[in-house]
Amino acid sequence: MSSSASAARGTTPAAAGTSPDPYLPGAGTHAFRVERYELDLDYRVASNRLSGKAVLHGVTCAPTSAIVLDLVGLRATKVLLDGRKPLRFSQRAGQLVVTAPRPFEPEQPFTLEVRYEGSPRPRRGPWGEVGWEELTDGVLVAGQPNGAPSWFPCNDRSGDKASYRFTVTTEANYRVVCNGVLQSHTPRASRETWVYEQSEPMAAYLATVQIGRYALLALDSGRHGMPVPQSVAVSPALAERAIAGLAWQPAMMRTFSSCFGPYPFPGYTVVVTDDELEIPLEAQSLAILGPNHLDLEWESQRLIAHELSHQWFGNSLTAAGWQDIWLHEGFACYAEWIWSEEAGVMSVAERAAAAWRRLASEDQDILVGDPGPERMFDDRVYKRGALAVHAVRMAVGDLAFFAVLQEWTAGHRHGSVTTQDFIVAVSGATAVDAETLLHPWLYEEPLPPLPLA
Repeated sequence: MSSSASAARGTTPAAAGTSPDPYLPGAGTHAFRVERYELDLDYRVASNRLSGKAVLHGVTCAPTSAIVLDLVGLRATKVLLDGRKPLRFSQRAGQLVVTAPRPFEPEQPFTLEVRYEGSPRPRRGPWGEVGWEELTDGVLVAGQPNGAPSWFPCNDRSGDKASYRFTVTTEANYRVVCNGVLQSHTPRASRETWVYEQSEPMAAYLATVQIGRYALLALDSGRHGMPVPQSVAVSPALAERAIAGLAWQPAMMRTFSSCFGPYPFPGYTVVVTDDELEIPLEAQSLAILGPNHLDLEWESQRLIAHELSHQWFGNSLTAAGWQDIWLHEGFACYAEWIWSEEAGVMSVAERAAAAWRRLASEDQDILVGDPGPERMFDDRVYKRGALAVHAVRMAVGDLAFFAVLQEWTAGHRHGSVTTQDFIVAVSGATAVDAETLLHPWLYEEPLPPLPLA
């Protein structure tokens, strides 16, 4: 069942006219957009102490007398406007409310500098703990869907995408891995500073910092003819297991690039933590695995393929609202099936039939196109979403299907998307009425028949 829309965000001046995602009530705003974040973090691993400076370059979208940012569990100490004017601010209920000296006009650019500090920790919610998390020896950040405010002030809305610069200083002998491309690494006595640039627009929940005693190893992609640099950050003790477990990833990259279009980022890094993880985690241009995800059995390999495919579906093309999460997970699950066939494990048709039989044995009480926040990560969103993708393929044929996928990823590259966008893309490129085709899969509870060619 879909959830009902929640009340508009708060009663602060900035809240007027905003329409936050009903799946994340109280998070994000349409009152402004952020075009760039510049984060300067100083972190002490042993004490879990973070001192941060966040510079946000934004533009207002509506008249407002305050800027409301999401920030959870950390204390703001100073806020400056345009680098010089101290502003009044308050914090409550996970929000940093910054009062402007005079009302902002629509389309007015602004720069906010926020100094903040504290001991970051994950935030609890319906999906467990998300955000900044201490490992046995280091840090893992997994922000989906609302963990970003656990470590920096932001507009926590999936449709608000910005470029980022990360400057992270921490103890020597630790490697810092962030989104994007490493710009510099500067040792200073017992401290080291790492600078990364994420040029392609990114939703706040996909921003990440990984800290550990990692070496950075290149994966051998030469024999697969792939130009995309791929690497793994892993402790020396796990290096051999990581290289073996990721041996097929360059071939996955080749397969997905052939099916979905060019890989959308300059490189791809897998971080392997020393701690075991319940599930792998995604971030833009990155994936995070535990050592328990490194064997060559199908269950581990499908997860490696799944996280890689999210670079197209979820990271480059990001759902504008969480009700459309099937555009991430349904496509990533279908990518698993494509890799299964390419690897000679099971064909796509066999995977689809197996998924359909399993779904047929379960309750038919979910709308995959709007599952509600409590069930947005329900496995049926993944499997039935993948079957919806398969239904399109069966209706239009392979040639048109893969042409549509490549046009879909190219036309919305680094942008925000909705289900209606996908329906328009399919209907515009083929003779199929995609809305009629997809409606039973996405917006009706009974399971449609298994799609056949």
